[in-house]
Amino acid sequence: MTTIFAGREGKDTEKIRLDKYLCDLGAAPRSECRKLIRAGRVCVDGVTVTAPETKVEAASAAVTLDGERLAWKKYRYFMLNKPAGIVTATEDKRQKTVLDLLPPELQRLGLFPVGRLDRDTRGLLLLTNDGDFAHRVISPKFAVEKRYDARVEGTPDEADIAAFAQGLVLGDGTKCRPARLEITGQGACRVTVTEGKYHQVKRMLASRGKPVTELKRLSIGALFLPEELEEGGVRELAEEDLCRVFMVR
Repeated sequence: MTTIFAGREGKDTEKIRLDKYLCDLGAAPRSECRKLIRAGRVCVDGVTVTAPETKVEAASAAVTLDGERLAWKKYRYFMLNKPAGIVTATEDKRQKTVLDLLPPELQRLGLFPVGRLDRDTRGLLLLTNDGDFAHRVISPKFAVEKRYDARVEGTPDEADIAAFAQGLVLGDGTKCRPARLEITGQGACRVTVTEGKYHQVKRMLASRGKPVTELKRLSIGALFLPEELEEGGVRELAEEDLCRVFMVR
């Protein structure tokens, strides 16, 4: 495999308000962060600071809360094992969203989904506050592979495999890039695509007379959903995880 991307920690020299610094790390809502600072519970470079508006060097300042060192990260990256019945959105007035699954401290980080999974689709979903990273994952230009396990009516055959490999044209004229279809059992298959058109995997299989009854995303690049991460569970990604997203087989 070849790695074509390395994650970025945002270690720049920007100065930000101390209350924003704490809030961005998920310590508490910003109003509560101000109270923590005014109460003398926050130190910067060994000195107690009580003014929330104090500017600090985000990447280099040694900031502690109640004596515990806080590690600054401008960009944050997480994987979520999305359950069925949850909307991939940052907010929805009628339905539960993927952000509603997160604990309060993560909901304060300004995260958003990288791409989307349909409401009834389960599996690996990435969340971040890094727009450049999200673009690279989603854009067909970078051809990041996304793999799905599907249960379908009927069983795909060799003709379906060949059609996927050639690149399907859907009923409405939508042209799909060549994709990989593997038969994994009776009424079961695995699909690998490098783009993310609307309901793409479902529409591709339906166009071959194999409507999908269940769909789960297994991996993005070489980053696979861990078996031990239960549905609704979230895990922060390490540097090596980010590299796996952009690994080329």
